[in-house]
Amino acid sequence: MAQRKMIVFPTKNELSQAMAEYTANLSAKFIKEKGLFTVVLSGGDLIDWLCKLVQPPYIDSIEWSKWHVFWVDERVCAWEDPDSNYKLAMEGFLSKVPIPDKNIYAIDKHWAADGNAEHCAALYEECLKNLVKEKIIPISKKTGYPEFDLQLLGMGPDGHMASLFPNHPQINEKQKWVTHITDSPKPPPKRITFTLPVINSSLYNLMAICDKAPARSVAEIMKHNNLSLPSAHLSAQVENVWYLDQAAASEL
Repeated sequence: MAQRKMIVFPTKNELSQAMAEYTANLSAKFIKEKGLFTVVLSGGDLIDWLCKLVQPPYIDSIEWSKWHVFWVDERVCAWEDPDSNYKLAMEGFLSKVPIPDKNIYAIDKHWAADGNAEHCAALYEECLKNLVKEKIIPISKKTGYPEFDLQLLGMGPDGHMASLFPNHPQINEKQKWVTHITDSPKPPPKRITFTLPVINSSLYNLMAICDKAPARSVAEIMKHNNLSLPSAHLSAQVENVWYLDQAAASEL
């Protein structure tokens, strides 16, 4: 497993630029090696920070048709609901790049609108298992879980990542690839999320954190490796890199 690396950027704009470059370089690498690129998104401010990818030079140089896009977690709500990570990503990023619709793997539309978190998690896991059969997603030889190329993650002020929250049992789930939560401490309460072994089977994990609110949790993880915070458990097969702006790094 990869050691945690940290890079602090003077501004959010420079962090955003670096994230675009990192993503574009991995996209080129994996498309050259195997003809496709699997990338996992999360919600929150992360989509705003991907804005540089939809500008030159990246918008024209990336082979968007070879991308396959997933979500590390999703809110169990209608696609058009303001809480939806799918809606956020479509409006802020995916609608601006020519990724084929069939390569965008969202939460099941019907069951999400219906509010059935457990069924949505089972269906998303089934979707991943079908893509393993189709040779889109490999199974990691090291871990036995699905192996994504790159996940772009964020952390909440409480140290949560994906929808794995402190003092909640989902962090300990090892049988399932995708699990659900109905009592998320951050609204909305119903969500689905990749489990920790799946998150850590990714080849590259980039954790991007900005602003003052998460600074205390950043310090708890970087200085004390406080394992009560889910984000402290983040690893990767090749590289586990944390991009922080000055505010997020202010308590280090």
